[in-house]
Amino acid sequence: MTGFPILTVMLAVPAIAAVACIFASANAARWIALLATLVDLVLGIWLWAQFDIGGPQWQFVEHVPLFGKFGWALGIDGFALMLIMLSVFLMPICIGASWIAIEKRVQEYMAAFLVTEVLMIGTFAAQDLFLFYIFFEAGLIPMYLIIGIWGGVNRIYASYKFFLYTLLGSVLMFIAMLWMAQFAGTTDIPTLLNTDFPVHAQIWLWLAFFASFAVKMPMWPFHTWLPDAHVQAPTAGSVILAGVLLKLGGYGFLRFSLPMFPEASAQLGWLVFGLSAVAVIYTSLVALVQSDMKKLIAYSSVAHMAIVTIGLFAFNRQGIEGAMIVMLSHGLVSAALFLCVGVIYDRLHTREISRYGGLAINMPKYAILFMLFTMASVGLPGTSGFVGEFLSLAGTYQVSTTITLLCTTGIILGAAYMLYLYRRVVFGDLTKDDVRAMPDLSFREVALLAPIAAVVLWMGVYPESFLAPMRADVGTLEARIARAAPAGDSLPTPGKHVTPVAHGEAHQ
Repeated sequence: MTGFPILTVMLAVPAIAAVACIFASANAARWIALLATLVDLVLGIWLWAQFDIGGPQWQFVEHVPLFGKFGWALGIDGFALMLIMLSVFLMPICIGASWIAIEKRVQEYMAAFLVTEVLMIGTFAAQDLFLFYIFFEAGLIPMYLIIGIWGGVNRIYASYKFFLYTLLGSVLMFIAMLWMAQFAGTTDIPTLLNTDFPVHAQIWLWLAFFASFAVKMPMWPFHTWLPDAHVQAPTAGSVILAGVLLKLGGYGFLRFSLPMFPEASAQLGWLVFGLSAVAVIYTSLVALVQSDMKKLIAYSSVAHMAIVTIGLFAFNRQGIEGAMIVMLSHGLVSAALFLCVGVIYDRLHTREISRYGGLAINMPKYAILFMLFTMASVGLPGTSGFVGEFLSLAGTYQVSTTITLLCTTGIILGAAYMLYLYRRVVFGDLTKDDVRAMPDLSFREVALLAPIAAVVLWMGVYPESFLAPMRADVGTLEARIARAAPAGDSLPTPGKHVTPVAHGEAHQ
């Protein structure tokens, strides 16, 4: 281990704070959790500022041997950096959103969120195969508790369904990891990224990893746990579930499936394309008929994450960059939308769309921010949603006009259900007395939503800030996939529009 171990410190701060929360009073636990998450946010900003764009692929590397070949191995590339930043940015907002809403077992609640932060950062920073698996799977536990203890009426059912779906999906992945470690003689992820596994083995390995990542994203038809989990979870639970935990599946495809099993990814890309196209249209239609706001946004998440998978498996620069921006954008926008739902739920204690209407009259600040996030969700130019969807679909267009057309149809449906939701909640006559009595956003609520609004606009106006740290890594991944390009024009065709570049070389 050389230099300042910032990644270990970023893991230690919330871990120590979680223990402190257990022994503190309820009010003290709130402040400890907020302070710890803000410290991690500052460390994350420093991490981003010190990241050498165009430098070595793996930076801030730490390695301490523990048990034979297994060790404490951390390090990040551009992909991991952006997802760590998303995690540390959203976590203080989650603590702030829970400040008043959570009144029972506050200490345990704050500790659960801090442990979640530890496990999210660890998943993105892990450079050992089994260390990644420990962080990846352990993330189930605090979210299971958050839903099961502080959730809604059917929280036990939703928490069990969430836990069993995501755990069972990962059993096959663990078996595949054991075989990979035996074959390669190492559990070092950077080494495994350049290991050429036999093609016949890649198919089985790819399917084993797919079983886990498809559930985590979630992809259709493995998505049924998500609406239940969102509806029953407390507001902050929905924020971190949609904002970061769903991105673990996309990160898994990006880190493992594509570079480690490129031939299998090329051969089975049609499966991902087909499931993603169905997901975009089907879940958009389902969202269109929802009466519960949280359930509508949950189904929209499945459709947006399908745009991520088609971008990744387009196997070209535009698609991969677009998929990453969609992940970042969706993490911000879906988090903000769930916060917006939480704001009015705290006032009226219902998520039924029909109970609202005319909020623009007595809640103008809320209406403006809700409108911004609605527009970002439907991909309005100038917002983060447009940049990611445009790049992802542009990359997909290079390999399949049919899939692009189907997914564009789903985006049109997305505009329909989001605008329909906004019209029914915000516009119309203010006829209900209890709705008329609802106050506008408080200072705390503005402080939670305004930073997300700023980043959504920043990403939409100047996406280069977010693309630059990932560009060399996209080139490395692109070159890795290109070496496995099959002959002919199968769908999708890796390498068809590829210009391999060395890591650190700017791609113009």
